[in-house]
Amino acid sequence: MPPVFSLRSHFALLIALLVTLLSWLLGSLIGNDSSQRIREEVGRDLTEVSLQMIDRLDRDMASRAAYLQVLGSLQVLREPNDPVQIRALLDRLKQEIPSIAWIGFTDPEGKVLASSGGILGGVSLAQRPVYIQGYRGLFIGDVHEAVLLAKLLPNPSGEPMKFVDISLPVYGVDGKLAGVLACHLSWGWADEVRSELLEPIQKRRNVEFFILGRDHTILLGPKAMIGQKLELQALQRPIDEGGNWAIQQWPDGEYVTGVASSRGYENYAGLGWIVVARQALDEAYAPARELSTNIVLWGVGLAVLFACVGWLLTGYFTRPLRSIAKAADSLSAGRIAEIPELDSPREIAMLSKSIRHLVESLTYQQNALGLLDSKAHSDNLTGLANRAALERFLLLAKSRESCLALLYLDLDGFKPVNDSLGHAAGDQLLKHVAVRLRGCVRDGDLVARLGGDEFVMVLRVQENEAQERSRHVAERVLHGLQQAVLIDGHEVRVGCSIGGALWPLDHPELEGALELADQALYRAKHAGRNRAEFQDASQNPA
Repeated sequence: MPPVFSLRSHFALLIALLVTLLSWLLGSLIGNDSSQRIREEVGRDLTEVSLQMIDRLDRDMASRAAYLQVLGSLQVLREPNDPVQIRALLDRLKQEIPSIAWIGFTDPEGKVLASSGGILGGVSLAQRPVYIQGYRGLFIGDVHEAVLLAKLLPNPSGEPMKFVDISLPVYGVDGKLAGVLACHLSWGWADEVRSELLEPIQKRRNVEFFILGRDHTILLGPKAMIGQKLELQALQRPIDEGGNWAIQQWPDGEYVTGVASSRGYENYAGLGWIVVARQALDEAYAPARELSTNIVLWGVGLAVLFACVGWLLTGYFTRPLRSIAKAADSLSAGRIAEIPELDSPREIAMLSKSIRHLVESLTYQQNALGLLDSKAHSDNLTGLANRAALERFLLLAKSRESCLALLYLDLDGFKPVNDSLGHAAGDQLLKHVAVRLRGCVRDGDLVARLGGDEFVMVLRVQENEAQERSRHVAERVLHGLQQAVLIDGHEVRVGCSIGGALWPLDHPELEGALELADQALYRAKHAGRNRAEFQDASQNPA
């Protein structure tokens, strides 16, 4: 005859099974949903940082080409009668721009008249692409290894030196060719940009980044892969302007992969470079697996606890427990029910209260999924809204608001703080900046951090006061950020450049108004920094 288990044993076993099953079910559902959300979040993040990297590379290359064009307009080059003075000018420029490995000025036949450090002085570059292309017009070449300069320039690392060429013709006052201004930029500049922009996410999420040439050859990445051609399905189809992301099979496993391609900047068409960011799929899913495991473990622990309590008390209090069991069965079946709160006897009241806490605890774990969405729309460092939150805010504003003021902000002098005091100090400074920016806006306005030291403010304004309100906020921001901040015993000061535009007063489309604000920021930067520039109403589209 099989053994007959007591009511206490049956009841204890039932509690254990119900709680364990519920915990497993919740853990599975939350884990699966979290995996999907986290995968999309990681994919968007990788695409966003890839876009930031490629945009920074394009902007830096365009600015360096602009420097050389300004240099080529100087009288000392248009009338190259004093090579000593020309060399002094080129040495000074190389000193101010460390990424310039070599810069020189040739005569119309390609012979170097003057150069930084006197390197290649008197040597003919007539057969080199940097002269041949620069003779015809502004030339920006792709990455290549050093040939003439390999043994002439210092190379502490001992690795092959790589350059990006920029050259352009210089015409004299008589309109004839006076010579060619040629420059070799060190490719190490790209690695510095990568470290500055992407090192935080690399450390936090173990993300790898690659810079590819037009033919998909790896120009910057893990040393063992440089020079190899990257074959990925994501690279076989056109890359959207806003970048792409997908789950990709690499030779060493599956990765969440973000891709962004060069679109150039202003008059610079770009060289077709591509930035690829990847994170191992298992590592991307780790937070979701951890959440599911914790839910199951907590559920198992609680199941054991309450099974013991039920086994000890069931023999004495069978009648009150029926109502509790009935409510528990209703909850397990998915119906809305409440565990009864009993006042006496004391032991039954404790059990009733404990089971109520269990239900509340499991509900709290389920609500944790909602918090993931909230975190996905906030900046981890400053607590401000991030790019995803900005996009959502603007999408809602299109249908709800009649007028918005858009302010693009970029800190002036932030990089020297990072370089001199370290990234930790830079992070502290960004937190102080976030607090001051919040203090400059009203409830209902938005302050978002796009990344690095770039911010956007969206102000809800009335059309009749839009200009005055936006300029007033810009002045408050400029004044507020000029105040010193004490970080690790150091008094730190930064400035801010602001570009502003109004929607729909300056442009009927919100995206167009954002672009106008970005252009105004660019003008503010080039007009001396630490100032605000707004869209000129006379230039607004009809």
